[in-house]
Amino acid sequence: MNEVDQAVDCFTKGFNCSQAVLSACGPRYGLDRETALKVAGAFGGGMARMGETCGAVTGAFMVIGLKHAKIKDGDDASREKSYKVVTEFVKRFTDQHKSILCRDLLGCDLSTPSGLQTAKDQKLFTTICPKYVRAAAELVQELLEPAP
Repeated sequence: MNEVDQAVDCFTKGFNCSQAVLSACGPRYGLDRETALKVAGAFGGGMARMGETCGAVTGAFMVIGLKHAKIKDGDDASREKSYKVVTEFVKRFTDQHKSILCRDLLGCDLSTPSGLQTAKDQKLFTTICPKYVRAAAELVQELLEPAP
């Protein structure tokens, strides 16, 4: 199973969207699955169901950081590379889906009891969210491992 399919499978097994993307795509860059699940655990639902940045997107940001983030004093080029790749990711994701905000993507606000109930009633976590997980994982692969 490839990383994109692993991300969707992880999400359908009940892990949040951020956990799905980071745990599937992170190991390529040295992050073990269990640590990825822990680190991304609070980012689902637009960061702890606050409806902000989509968890699949934040998971992708973390993967980008694994590959490009600054880890040494003076290595500002790495930070700039990381920011550049994140900016391109956001552009492409937004071009495809019109937003990176969970509340916009779902059409309801998970931070409210009524919004969360709407998402559950409309089965958004099984009908819409997997496509965002897939899109985020695909974009990460495209941007980090471009075709020759």
